[in-house]
Amino acid sequence: MTTPPQLSTALTRVTGVDHPIVQTGMGWVAGARLVSATARAGALGILASATMTYDELERQIIEVAERTDRPFGVNLRADAGDAAERVELLIRHGVKVASFALAPRRELIERLKENGVVVIPSIGAVRHAEKVAAWGADAVMVQGGEGGGHTGAVPTSILLPSVVAAVDIPVIAAGGFHDGRGLAAALAYGAAGVGMGTRFLLTSDSAVPEAIKQRYLGFGLDGTVVTTKADGMPHRLLRTEFVEDLEGRGGLRRLGPTLRRSLEFKRMSGLSWPQMVKDAVSMKKATGRSWAQMTLAANTPMLLKAGLVEGDTRAGMLAAGQVVGMIDDLPSCEELVDRVVRDAVTHLRTAASCLLD
Repeated sequence: MTTPPQLSTALTRVTGVDHPIVQTGMGWVAGARLVSATARAGALGILASATMTYDELERQIIEVAERTDRPFGVNLRADAGDAAERVELLIRHGVKVASFALAPRRELIERLKENGVVVIPSIGAVRHAEKVAAWGADAVMVQGGEGGGHTGAVPTSILLPSVVAAVDIPVIAAGGFHDGRGLAAALAYGAAGVGMGTRFLLTSDSAVPEAIKQRYLGFGLDGTVVTTKADGMPHRLLRTEFVEDLEGRGGLRRLGPTLRRSLEFKRMSGLSWPQMVKDAVSMKKATGRSWAQMTLAANTPMLLKAGLVEGDTRAGMLAAGQVVGMIDDLPSCEELVDRVVRDAVTHLRTAASCLLD
């Protein structure tokens, strides 16, 4: 495979990667295997640490570093009780990028930047972008309503240009991207690159069970649904039988399974009850969720694990962006990145040809 052309943007310059493409930090999906393959392809791979213990995260960071010398990142939960300790872990191992699903505290941003770590929070509203930019974030990732997992109602085509106009730091567009046409469009909007989750999940380098990948490929453009029944917040998932049943259940029917899975997550994570309570209080303060929503939120990691790791769609759920209906193959990360960049260059040149002398 010949070397693809390079698109130099503010994102590639600040992170040191070759191409303005980010593989997002998907829980249970973005482990060392996928992240290192993404990094070797010249894009920015992000480890998902929310479903990892501290020790597991350290092992995964070391494994990525052993597989590649290219830059990569780690996604952190800003509301986790050990967020400060995890920040120190990234600094100690020389991780290039720290991304956050929620706005990190100002002191975490300052600590990371003091040690040369690039800080990229994910945001879903203009005011959030303005806040983290004022606190010193190096870039932001903005996800529109088309994205998988927790999402908002505003589509990327509206949210992206609003954020680009509001801040003077690089903006990464996520939610609805899977090919070169999308990358070219995002750059035209003023973004510095794109973030892709579902598209990287559906690669040969992803550790998701093959049967589950094939299940993803079978859905059309109407194959996802946004539900609050999973954890009390809008969550875009594949429209599986389990999710349809979840949508029809009342609160009392969900309570028993919810508590059982919460206990299983406690056992798996190694967290003590005081630590879980501390994390819950911190998350509640950061997100404004009710205690009922917090109880559901503790359920989510195990529901995703059942689907994405154990391959059991009868007892688990599968996060997916609307773009899943546009995907019909499982390339390697190298093949995917090469294809996206080449197609983006073609579309950008076509657009440029419309200019009059």
